Amino acid sequence: MASTLTAAELTALRARLDVFGRELGFDQVGVAGIELPEDEANLERWIAERRHGEMEYMERHGRRRSRPDELVPGTLRVISVRMAANAPDASPASAVLSDGRKGFIARYALGRDYHKVLRKRLAELAARLETEIGPFGYRAFVDSAPVMEKPLARNAGLGWIGKHTNLINERAGSLFMLGELLTDLPLPVDAPAKDRCGSCSACLPACPTGAITAPYQLDARRCISYLTIEYHGVIPEALRPAIGNRIFGCDDCQLVCPWNKFARVAAEPDFRVRHGLDAPDLVELFQWSEAEYRERTAGSALRRLGFRRWLRNIAVALGNAPRSTAAVSALAARRDDPDPLVREHVRWGLARQLRHVRD
Repeated sequence: MASTLTAAELTALRARLDVFGRELGFDQVGVAGIELPEDEANLERWIAERRHGEMEYMERHGRRRSRPDELVPGTLRVISVRMAANAPDASPASAVLSDGRKGFIARYALGRDYHKVLRKRLAELAARLETEIGPFGYRAFVDSAPVMEKPLARNAGLGWIGKHTNLINERAGSLFMLGELLTDLPLPVDAPAKDRCGSCSACLPACPTGAITAPYQLDARRCISYLTIEYHGVIPEALRPAIGNRIFGCDDCQLVCPWNKFARVAAEPDFRVRHGLDAPDLVELFQWSEAEYRERTAGSALRRLGFRRWLRNIAVALGNAPRSTAAVSALAARRDDPDPLVREHVRWGLARQLRHVRD
């Protein structure tokens, strides 16, 4: 039984974790303890400053987010994993971003929903451990519960938290996704990764909306990923022009990071591009019916938006697009949309298209 494992057996099991991880397609596996006092203080200060915007769940879960043993009683260690999710067959991000007629979707969201892929592999990882030692306590999470995944991954040796607040690995950059197994196994812990950003600050000026307010400081209320994915309301007008053609997420701070010269594309076939959404035409996307949206985003992270926010985001991008009769016609066709959220952004986009002198 797991509760009777000796120190030597736990050390051997830790080595087996690496083998199992590679066989299951993870790029790296690490083990961290559960103490996060400094990260907890930073989180509480960030929330007190209201930088989390309308993500009320950040407050609602309280300290369970920074104390894994309160989230899952009995937790002693966190097994952290990373897996590249950057679509291997996608059009270059820079090419899409530079063409205002196209819609940019964060490269991790072009294939199958990473939540589904990683969660299934974590379950398989736990099952392999059980074949070795018998039943043990665990729960798997992939961005699906109040878990401070980046600090835990840092402590597990998977990378450091960069100045843009994303995790960076010196051999793989930052274009990967994370998952965790919270467990009662007292496994040996790995050494935390050291910060290697040095004097580089390329990510700060690269942010289109100035959301990275200082090194290691992010104001989610200005972040395009927050505004286009997490946020359910009316996007502030002052920020809409800077959103450009980004309709789901934003990779700009990572695209300029020099460590991403080591970034790898996903080896997992499920992360290959679906439905040509790596460089989609904005006008064509805006003409989708809700049924088409649901069909073409099935099994994808894009589904989490819902149709109304999908249209909201595209309306903003069309407003920022080069002036064209096709864009004007597409926006005009939804001028009387029954949803007030969609109508507001269509109104703005149409006014931008019809303006002779652009902002």
